[in-house]
Amino acid sequence: MHFNENKERAGEAPAPLPEPVLDLASRLTQDHHQALKLWLRMLSCTVKIENEIRGRLRSQFGITLPRFDLMAQLERYPQGLRMGELSRRMMVTGGNVTGITDQLEQEGLVQRVPDPKDGRAFSVMLTPAGRKAFTEMAEVHESWVVELLQDIPGDDKGQLIELLSEMKGHLYARNGKDKP
Repeated sequence: MHFNENKERAGEAPAPLPEPVLDLASRLTQDHHQALKLWLRMLSCTVKIENEIRGRLRSQFGITLPRFDLMAQLERYPQGLRMGELSRRMMVTGGNVTGITDQLEQEGLVQRVPDPKDGRAFSVMLTPAGRKAFTEMAEVHESWVVELLQDIPGDDKGQLIELLSEMKGHLYARNGKDKP
């Protein structure tokens, strides 16, 4: 017997049923291939988490997720990265990277410096103010991700990481690349 049925028998109004979740996976039926179901379920979870992080970054720090991502790439490479490398790592067009870099440069968070290997090219690097701002944002960002995934037991997270790493390896191998 379900919880709502017990309430009805006791003369109480049944609790409202939860609204169905309408996301990328909600169009799936039993007839869809398992691979499609998996892909859409992963994509739905990713979009949900990403949208939550986007909103929090905007409201707490006044920054967009792409700007945060560019700063994260630069944080890993203190000597800076060329625009083309940033574009490749962020999987966006060079125009997008240029626009984001221009905004961050105007705010004093990044700077363009001559590339030591090619005097005609420039690298982008965090300024001291950018490094300080990113460090603060990154700590808060990590706490948000921990919060959003807190209901998944640690062992399950470990298993998901292993399975997704294996899948990533297979996908890269199919494309003729050795390493993900």
